[in-house]
Amino acid sequence: MNVLLDSCVWSGARGALAERGHDVLAVADVWGEDPGDAEILRGAHDRRRVLVTLDKDFGELAIVKGLPHAGIVRLVGIRARDQGPVAAQAIELHGEPLAAGAIVTVEADRIRVRSKAP
Repeated sequence: MNVLLDSCVWSGARGALAERGHDVLAVADVWGEDPGDAEILRGAHDRRRVLVTLDKDFGELAIVKGLPHAGIVRLVGIRARDQGPVAAQAIELHGEPLAAGAIVTVEADRIRVRSKAP
């Protein structure tokens, strides 16, 4: 799957995702500096990339403001070194809903999937 890593995600996550066959870009690859949440979400959507983030603001942009996206994986309380493997597992387990625009929230003890509203 095509993935965009938010600037708050540990840079080492890229390798773990790439090792599992995902095409990974980071915010720094695209913009150099963080352009802000709305631009990141728009860029991920335009590039058809699932956004992996630690930031809850993307859910608000997607749900409350209705901004389009290509799927979001939010990691909550996941140690930096575990972010790549955990994100990869979430993408592999929930790839179909993510491709349809779901938001997947991953915590240490549970995963929630919010499907895109029809």
